[in-house]
Amino acid sequence: MIAIIDYGMGNLRSVQKGLENVGHDAFITRDPDKVVQAGGVVLPGVGAFADAMKNLKASGMDQAVLKAVADGKPFLGICLGQQLLFEVSEEWGLTEGLGIFAGRVRRFPECDLKVPHMGWNKVEIRKDNPLLDGIPDKSAFYFVHSYHVEPIDREVIIGTTEYGVRFSSFVGRDKIFGIQFHPEKSSALGLKILDNFGRLVKKC
Repeated sequence: MIAIIDYGMGNLRSVQKGLENVGHDAFITRDPDKVVQAGGVVLPGVGAFADAMKNLKASGMDQAVLKAVADGKPFLGICLGQQLLFEVSEEWGLTEGLGIFAGRVRRFPECDLKVPHMGWNKVEIRKDNPLLDGIPDKSAFYFVHSYHVEPIDREVIIGTTEYGVRFSSFVGRDKIFGIQFHPEKSSALGLKILDNFGRLVKKC
């Protein structure tokens, strides 16, 4: 079973429905113990970084996430859920994240492009990854965000996207993955990524 963390922020039901549509059991939970016991974990999210971290800490979900990662469970952070995996965000001042990946979350620079970055954009694959099985290079996915991750370790970058700057839209190490786009809103290819994640969970 895949646990989808409910910390008051994110498209929880859409992610659950996406996983179920491709044949994987998923449940939404606010119980840290159930997260630790699950076969795989998804951390979705839409909204402000500081509010998200406050909610995670208040519920004990921050420790549940760290425990699940330490135990080697397949883990997927989506949109804000990806950003929370990093050490610190510059959104509205500096806020410490979960620190699973070294690096910062930065706002898009001021330019002629609109912020937030909203709509379909391409992901250029930098290295092979099981979540990208069956996904052609430069496939388009749906994005909605004003901030992006900037990893210190370039080896964790799996895919990048161009929007004024080239940013890391897909990161991963071992069984920990973070994607900036929304697979649950990205049609068939987005569902394929969720399916690949579900298949990885079943193998573990």
